[in-house]
Amino acid sequence: MKSLLAALLVFLAGVLPAAAQDWPSKPVRIVVPFAAGSTPDIIMRLIGERLQAKTKQSVVVDNRPGASGNLGTDVVAKAAPDGATIGISILGPLGLNTLLFAKMPYDPFTDLALVTRLTDQPSVLAVNADVPARTTAELVALLKREPGKFNFGSIGNGSLSQLAMEAIALKSGTRLVHIPYGSSPQAVTALIRGDVQIVCLPAISVVSQVPTGKVRALAVTSQKRSPLLPEIPALNEAGIDVEANAWNGLIAPAKTPDAVVAAIAREVNEALRDGAIREKLNAQYMEPLGTSPAEFKAFVEAEMRRWTPVVRAAKIKPN
Repeated sequence: MKSLLAALLVFLAGVLPAAAQDWPSKPVRIVVPFAAGSTPDIIMRLIGERLQAKTKQSVVVDNRPGASGNLGTDVVAKAAPDGATIGISILGPLGLNTLLFAKMPYDPFTDLALVTRLTDQPSVLAVNADVPARTTAELVALLKREPGKFNFGSIGNGSLSQLAMEAIALKSGTRLVHIPYGSSPQAVTALIRGDVQIVCLPAISVVSQVPTGKVRALAVTSQKRSPLLPEIPALNEAGIDVEANAWNGLIAPAKTPDAVVAAIAREVNEALRDGAIREKLNAQYMEPLGTSPAEFKAFVEAEMRRWTPVVRAAKIKPN
């Protein structure tokens, strides 16, 4: 009996990794917790097409917007942990929303497996062209002279676009009035009209408006100048240590076997190295990444340490 059991264990040890290496072995659903046409949706459709072409398995993008990303992320958290359902998400549903919502439908720290960080995109600090500031330092001086006079727009309470501006205000000792909007296009329209004077939004939302002369880009929120926007200074060049890049990551249900998670990461990271995909992402000011699950987990933990004090200091609540 013991020899039979030992033989069975040896057999399983050989079969299970091989099965994981063959991911996907059946159709894959990619859950996007935001609307069609959103940045996460665009990313996953590019990757999904590449995966389908390579693996010959059906890959379907399933948009589940709502509740600041919680609804779609919950779908992944409650799916069978077999690699057939994966998803894309951002910091809010992956942790920060626990500070904003009294109750979450899932526990992001125990119900999800972090697979790989997909992309990174700098946010851009921008002002309406009528604001008499051409640099970040000039903007800070203006805000200090007239505290509480200027409004900033965001894409909602607790969004990165609010967190970034609240952090800038905290670091620079200034005070601003927050006006939330339902989307980046709405916030940018408000900036152009002068309903708000300042925004800090993902680059793709802002940069296209700079040539019109109605919007002025002052800084990017990356640690150093972005190679995709080398002409725009980094915030820290003005002495403001705020990093607020818009990133996306791939997730799976928590009990997905490690070997399957590793196989998913390997296939998706290979897709991110594809020249055509990189070119399309770069055109939208996104840098393809592709990390290990452990690196992604460490990054999310660092992001939570970065933003938790800002949420509490600004007393941010959900919409």
